[in-house]
Amino acid sequence: MRTRTIIAFVALFSSIASGAVAPFATEVVEVKKIWDDAAHNAFTDLVWFGEQFYCAFREGRGHVSADGRIRVLRSADADAWTSAALISFQGYDFRDAHLSITPDGRLMLIGGAAPRKQDGESAPTGSFVSFSQDGTTWTEPVIVSQPGRWLWRVTWHEGKAYGVSYTAGGNGGQYLSLLTSTDGVKYEPLVERLFDKGYANETTLRFAPDGTCYALVRRDNSGDAPSSTMLGIACPDYTQWKWNDLGTEFNAFGGPDLLRLPSGLWIAAGRMHQGGAHTALTVLDVENKTMARLLDLPSGGDTSYPGLLWRNDLLYVSYYSSHQGKTSIYLAKVRFP
Repeated sequence: MRTRTIIAFVALFSSIASGAVAPFATEVVEVKKIWDDAAHNAFTDLVWFGEQFYCAFREGRGHVSADGRIRVLRSADADAWTSAALISFQGYDFRDAHLSITPDGRLMLIGGAAPRKQDGESAPTGSFVSFSQDGTTWTEPVIVSQPGRWLWRVTWHEGKAYGVSYTAGGNGGQYLSLLTSTDGVKYEPLVERLFDKGYANETTLRFAPDGTCYALVRRDNSGDAPSSTMLGIACPDYTQWKWNDLGTEFNAFGGPDLLRLPSGLWIAAGRMHQGGAHTALTVLDVENKTMARLLDLPSGGDTSYPGLLWRNDLLYVSYYSSHQGKTSIYLAKVRFP
């Protein structure tokens, strides 16, 4: 499969920082298609490990199919990519790959595990994990969250993995739970009922240098329930949370990711819907508890689920999109002032 480059562009943006409006230019250096071998390629994440870039995502016959498996790519320069591994498990549709590095220096993969028997079938989703020392050889996947409670992503902080599970086809109502683990396999609830207003689901946790934890939570339409993205904030010991509504512009902010740049700027990414579905970057003002659009990436249709990585003074963004026809994996490089 050949890699293709999309013409770069420059976006101008005014962000709110410390109550002041500060204009700056953001340059999308390039966007490349890096993989399209499967019929449907989607739900990405990105990490730097062992002096290489790693990108993980789902391959399958379709957006919802019984043959979901996780492809892991790697690259020394983020230009030329090769397949490092393909991870699957009989009887499960593996979905939404997320990568992290454990305290003992292993590469960790966590993803959704849906016991789906046929394509298009609705199935409760849980989570699996697998580990690797080299990105090529992976441990046998282990189910760590049973179908019906999806532990969507974990973030390591001071020797512990923190993640938020949500109701995904199970019984007992729609709510989020904050879970922790010391080994990435056995999880215990830290806050059993973290948030339950509307259909809250996919959640990314990130930690500031002072230990403050930020939760970026996708909420979807569900009857008359509220449906805008939420920002949760907690200090250690992370049992007391304050919640802030980021506005209906960010309803169903699909596949949310969040990253703090070395400058202290918080960048988020996910699916937005104004003018049609597309993948967008936003700026999150954690002081004023607001979020604003930064720029749209070349995307459309079935799209989003970005991974964010800062390296070599660039923001690397993996995501998937069908704007060129086939649902494929893309990598964008974005320069900030």
